[in-house]
Amino acid sequence: MRSRGLLLAAFLSLGVAPAALAQPVIGSGIVPAAQNSAERPIAFAATAPQGATLALLMADEKLPPLPGVSLSSAEEQALNQAIAAAKFTGKAGSTLSLRGIGAWPRILLVGTGTAPNALALAEAGGKIAQDLKSEGHPVAVAGAPGAAAAEVAYGFALGQYRFDRYKTVDRENPGADRIIFVSDAADAARSAFSSRWEPLAEGVRLSRDLANEPANIIYPASFVSRVRDAFSGVAGVSIEVLDEAAMRKLGMGSIVGVGQGSPRGSRMMLLRYRGPGSDAAPLALVGKGITFDSGGISLKPGSGMGNMKGDMSGAASVMGTALSLAKSRAPVHIVAVAALAENMPDGNAQRPGDIVRTMSGKTIEMINTDAEGRLVLADANEYVAKAYRPRAIVNIATLTGSVVGALSDQYAGLFANNDGLADKLLAAGKQSGEEVWRLPLHDNYAERMDSDIADIRNSSGDGPGASLGAHFIEFFVEEDMPWAHLDIAGMNRSEKNRPLVPKGMTGYGVRLLDQFARDGF
Repeated sequence: MRSRGLLLAAFLSLGVAPAALAQPVIGSGIVPAAQNSAERPIAFAATAPQGATLALLMADEKLPPLPGVSLSSAEEQALNQAIAAAKFTGKAGSTLSLRGIGAWPRILLVGTGTAPNALALAEAGGKIAQDLKSEGHPVAVAGAPGAAAAEVAYGFALGQYRFDRYKTVDRENPGADRIIFVSDAADAARSAFSSRWEPLAEGVRLSRDLANEPANIIYPASFVSRVRDAFSGVAGVSIEVLDEAAMRKLGMGSIVGVGQGSPRGSRMMLLRYRGPGSDAAPLALVGKGITFDSGGISLKPGSGMGNMKGDMSGAASVMGTALSLAKSRAPVHIVAVAALAENMPDGNAQRPGDIVRTMSGKTIEMINTDAEGRLVLADANEYVAKAYRPRAIVNIATLTGSVVGALSDQYAGLFANNDGLADKLLAAGKQSGEEVWRLPLHDNYAERMDSDIADIRNSSGDGPGASLGAHFIEFFVEEDMPWAHLDIAGMNRSEKNRPLVPKGMTGYGVRLLDQFARDGF
């Protein structure tokens, strides 16, 4: 007690009110010193500048027509000899790097495969970004026909992403040297990029940035602020935010319970975008937003817990999707919902054995406080259904380790109560390159989640975990509401660089949901 008195006297001598001692310290004390390293600005032109590094897209072993690229006959002959010697066939994903040919500092050949579609061209662009990440010269890319250069540029934009804003030494920075996409339809390519592909790349970047940020920087309130900033000045957007007091008043005991062990209050953020000529009823995209998941009282093992800063990837991706759709003025009507909480152990934290009540009055028995993502989605689904009357609800969440065991990092798990909705998501996954695999829902799963003292329990402790988690979420969706759930626990983080997905948080779901929303349901 004496030491506390001395501490209080010291604070008073500094003019600090005694009440301040009782307030939880929730700020980080850290402000980013800079943004991520500069990305190469993207431009389109009819001709390649001399002295640039040259990247050429190849569908097979033959050099394609290269309008705008001045190759001398000697340079062309040297290229063909090098291609033959290396037995380069233009296979998708293959590369051949050449130096010492004419005045070009470097020539990179990138395979697209025969008759490449938009996704293959984008992946070639991402491959260029990865291979030329540290290139010190301006870069010119050629070989894409006409306006298709825009799709290559989109892939490059995704592939050159990096998150290094907290590095103070050895930051990768290629400088301001631009990348020029050479095309005989440069104006059309520039227009296609700015109207469709650049907004999509911005949406993916927002999702990756939010998920890559440490949990002392992004927590429920700061997530809301960061998203507000991203949408500043964007037309057709309205934002509603429920704080903890508002959610308690509405009876949202499920989401509030998850966050009650943290001094950082929970939030629910609902962002509506209504594009020109869109449907009256919106599509609801509802994302799990656990800004840090310790497991709560059911504490996770320490190994890998730092990656739980990304347990809000679902919420990040629905906001990234909304940014893409709104900035491109897509003719769609959506509501993006971020169900935000921090799951921490504390004297006030939710306990195994507790009972909570959702907004609709349904009751949940807590078996495992680490099965928390489904809890925040329960209240979010009920609120968006009542307040916005959507035509369908799609959840996206890093929900279970079980889905990783089933599908690894190749697919997200898809669950749906509506075959038409499932088919649309499967098709959008193939087209966007973010594929999903449908997993089962079965009436027998209800028996495993049955509670003796409440309507449902939040975990069974065994069995098909991904399907049981999906069944729990479905319990809080009306039977006549088309609903789907995407379990992205194996997809939100990559341990290696891939053409469109650099190592780190992936932004998975933005490309998929953007395509799904545009396709319509």
